[in-house]
Amino acid sequence: MKIYEELKARGLIAQVTDEEEIRELVNNGKATFYIGFDPTADSLHVGHFMALCLMKRLQMAGNKPIALLGGGTGMIGDPSGRSDMRQMMTVETIQHNCDCFKQQMSRFIDFSDDKALMVNNADWLMDLNYVELLREVGPHFSVNRMLAAECYKQRMEKGLSFLEFNYMIMQSYDFYALYQKYGCNMQFGGDDQWSNMLGGTELIRRKLGKDAYAMTITLLMNSEGKKMGKTQSGAVWLDPNKTSPFDFYQYWRNVGDADVLKCLRMLTFLPIGQIDEMDRWEGSQLNQAKEILAYELTELVHGEEEAKKAQEGARALFSSGNAENMPVAELTEEDLKEDSIDVISMLVKAELVTSRSEGRRAIEQGGVSVDGEKITDIHHEIAKGALAGNGVVLKRGKKKFKKVCLK
Repeated sequence: MKIYEELKARGLIAQVTDEEEIRELVNNGKATFYIGFDPTADSLHVGHFMALCLMKRLQMAGNKPIALLGGGTGMIGDPSGRSDMRQMMTVETIQHNCDCFKQQMSRFIDFSDDKALMVNNADWLMDLNYVELLREVGPHFSVNRMLAAECYKQRMEKGLSFLEFNYMIMQSYDFYALYQKYGCNMQFGGDDQWSNMLGGTELIRRKLGKDAYAMTITLLMNSEGKKMGKTQSGAVWLDPNKTSPFDFYQYWRNVGDADVLKCLRMLTFLPIGQIDEMDRWEGSQLNQAKEILAYELTELVHGEEEAKKAQEGARALFSSGNAENMPVAELTEEDLKEDSIDVISMLVKAELVTSRSEGRRAIEQGGVSVDGEKITDIHHEIAKGALAGNGVVLKRGKKKFKKVCLK
C-alpha cells in the first residue's frame, strides 16, 4: 500500500484540491510540503500531534517536510474556531515558544542532511511594507469570499477585528513565499484551515502562474463530536513538565470504546492489517486495545522507558504492576497538622481535586479511597507514619490516583 492510499485507509484525509496530482506527488516522494504551527503556548499539544505524525509518515515515504513556525502569524492570531480574539503575545514570548517547539518537533521529524526544514515566517512577514503588500497581494483576494470562509464565521457574531481579518492573507503569503524560497508545492493542515490554504494555492496561481496543492487532515474528534486532546484541567501537552508521561498515557488509556480503533488508525504507526484485526475485538479485549494505543503514543512522544513506566504505574492500580511507577505527590512537614493530614487537604495537595468543596463532594459520593479502603468521613485523617516510606495510594474515582508520601 502506497502512502496516499494508507492515509485514506487510516481516515486521515478530509479535503484535497487535486487528488490525482497529490497522489502522484506523495506516492513518488516528490512533495515538498509544509505545515504551520503558531506558537500560542510553550509546548505543542495533542491537537498538533496528528500533524506531526502526518509529517513523519510522509517523510518516511521520501517526501520533504517544512515545519513552519509562526513567529509572524503569531503576532496576529488565528481566528479559526475561536469565539473571541486571542490574547496578544510579546515578541519575546513568541520567540521562547518557537524555541520550545523546535525541541519537541525533533522527536518526530529528521532534520539532518536537509531531509526537512524548519523555518519561521517572521523572516519574511515582519519586514513587509504595508503599502507594497496591499499592491502585491490585495487585488487577488475577494472580500466577499473571505467573509464567507468557515474560519471567520464564529468571529463574525461577536465582531471580527481587522487584525484577525488579515490572517488569511498572511497564511496565503506564507505558501507563496515558501513556494518561491524552497519549491514548496503542497500545504497540509487541519480541516478548519481549508479556506486559508485555498487562499495560498490561488495566490501562487495568480502571481506565478504555477500549480500548488492543499490537503486537509481530519480533525481528531470523539464519538460525541468533541475535539480530543482536552481534559477538565485543560490541554494534553507533549511537554512532560506540563502533562506527565503517566497522565499522557492515562488520557489515551481512558478513551471511549467507540474511539479506540479510530485513534489507533489515525495516530499510531501499527500496520493497518493489525488494526483491522482489532476491529473484531469486543468486551475486555477493548481494554487491551486501549493499552496498546496508550503505550504506542506515549512511546512516540516520551520514549520507550517512560512508556513502560507509565504502563506499569497504570497496571499497579489493579494490583498487577509496579507501584513504584505510580505518579507521586510529595507532602512536607508544613502540610501536616499535629502529625496528620485530613483527606480533603491531601486530595487538593495531590491535585486530584481543584478545591476543598470538590474534595468534600467526592468523599460524600463514595469516590475516594486510601490504600483500597473507601473513605466516607470528610474529616478522616491520615497519620504521619502511614505517609513515611512508600506512602499511601490515594484514589479518586476509577481513573485518578497518586501515591502520596512524606518528603
